[in-house]
Amino acid sequence: MSYAGMADRDAIEQEMPWAERDLPATLWAQLSRTAERFPDRPAISYQLLSGATDKAETLSWAELRDRTAQAANLFRSLGIGERDVVAYVLPNCNETVATLLGGAVAGIVNPINPLLEPEQIGAILRETGAKVVVTLKPFPKTDVAQKVTEAVRHAPAVHTVLEVDLNRYLTPPKKWLVPFLRPKLTGPRHADYLDFTAEAAKQPRTLQFADSAGDRVAAYFHTGGTTGMPKVAQHTYEGMLYNGWLGHRLLFSETDTVICPLPLFHVFACHVILMSMVCSGAHAVFPTPAGYRGEGVFDNFWKLCERWRVTFIITVPTAVSALMQRKVDADISSVRTAFSGSAPMPLELFKRFESACGVTICEGYGLTEATCLVSVNPVDGLKKVGSIGIPFPYTDVKVMRLKDGAPVECATDEIGEICVANPGVHAGHTYTEADKNAELFHFGTHLRTGDLGRLDADGYLWITGRAKDLIIRGGHNIDPAEIEEALLAHPAVAFAGAIGQPDAHSGELPCAFVELVEGAEVTEEALMEHARVHVHERAAHPKHMTILPELPKTAVGKVFKPELRKQAITRVYNGALEKDGCPARVVSVIDDKTRGLVAQVDPHGATEAQVSAVLGDFVRPWEWADTEQAA
Repeated sequence: MSYAGMADRDAIEQEMPWAERDLPATLWAQLSRTAERFPDRPAISYQLLSGATDKAETLSWAELRDRTAQAANLFRSLGIGERDVVAYVLPNCNETVATLLGGAVAGIVNPINPLLEPEQIGAILRETGAKVVVTLKPFPKTDVAQKVTEAVRHAPAVHTVLEVDLNRYLTPPKKWLVPFLRPKLTGPRHADYLDFTAEAAKQPRTLQFADSAGDRVAAYFHTGGTTGMPKVAQHTYEGMLYNGWLGHRLLFSETDTVICPLPLFHVFACHVILMSMVCSGAHAVFPTPAGYRGEGVFDNFWKLCERWRVTFIITVPTAVSALMQRKVDADISSVRTAFSGSAPMPLELFKRFESACGVTICEGYGLTEATCLVSVNPVDGLKKVGSIGIPFPYTDVKVMRLKDGAPVECATDEIGEICVANPGVHAGHTYTEADKNAELFHFGTHLRTGDLGRLDADGYLWITGRAKDLIIRGGHNIDPAEIEEALLAHPAVAFAGAIGQPDAHSGELPCAFVELVEGAEVTEEALMEHARVHVHERAAHPKHMTILPELPKTAVGKVFKPELRKQAITRVYNGALEKDGCPARVVSVIDDKTRGLVAQVDPHGATEAQVSAVLGDFVRPWEWADTEQAA
């Protein structure tokens, strides 16, 4: 059946309750079922380099099942039980997939972002109590091995580090050069360092222990981590396979090929895509260790789509923006749909992509705390650009507000907090730390996402803001508290507020506003340098600093961030208009009840097309300040 709107969604739910679906209870059982059905069909493909003719390695479903068994057997031989943690700090490669699947079969797998600093990686390893870490063997042009070695020194529970050597993916003469260019690791170690490939190869290709009896926690995914105090979300087999079932039921079959240049430490790639492959038997292609960040990926992307006969593109707005700077220089007639997540898609970018590629983009919404998927613009139905679509089958979304201290459901188009219940929500146990689950649920079932939004009359969900203050830079969450704490450590700073300012490429970039101690003097440039030194994560370094005579504050003295966001929108939008030579200017920013913050623009003789060509690259909407004047 098609998936065109709420009627189709409801029809799927009415077929049977979720609990009666014919879905195995464990990941190993589902992987085994798919490998039995499609043993010789391609499961995953990986190429270290981005060229359309570069060496690639493809594993069939039978081969991926066998490698998963070997990895799981290896982890069990190292003392990993169902409640023990295997962490990995890896770029994309076939070993990453085997570690993810094998770790979740043997114990609890914990993917960690390799772009984090050693202090942050170490904090996550301590929080999860990881015993085994899988990471890179030192390799030219990457410092992952060095960072993990430093992190492990501060994670006493880690007793074994398994190293993956990317050199096996290279061909001569580059392959011959790596041993001479490989960085050397020095310093004391308390963990044993072993070769992942060699150790896994010693293991049988069939599971040597009994599979789990039923559902259990099988993955830990960290959120944030920028302050050294990460929150760790718990994911169950049920939640992981629910995401996979959605992909299989609504989108993918064994004949599809999905290109996914997203990192395998993020729920989008791990659960939405890989689990959909495991449930459907479709084929996933992972180009280069860094995905979209990899050298030459954007330049070669359309040729890669032609090479692999891709049917579905997985992307994010920042990647779409970069792709639109390249011509479509290959046959992409096989591509049917592109799926975008992580951040809202600017309207003009959406239009440019569809015009250039002849491919529809479907935007969706998910979050780590819900294992991932919540809603999507229906593939076969109306796509309301800027919305995040309709809830998936078996997902109940309520928009709630507090009245006299009790939660009440909002009316149509009334803004409140988005709350979610579905098989991916581990109700009452979302985070590993019990106290972080306090007041996280309404009715004991509906996860409070921290996102503000509304449901329209057609059942489409719209995000209008965030109750939590996270800055989302290209899909990466940044905690503003770290920026603020670093600035408040400066002797001249009395108050600080960090927010996300609009950015045409990344959606948001961190910026900061400060109020100085009375009589103190310091320049904005000096504060920027102070932040670069004291904010540990590079992605969180403020891109703009504003010193105000006084920061806007609430009645109880807290920094009032909505006013700061209005100032940032005005500054960024006017800067973009001026740079483009457009005479229009933002004269105010209002808080609209249904659209959130909206820039009001005085045309000064500019046309709507001229303003849209500039401001359409940003997520936040705009309108004429004086409609009569604009007309």
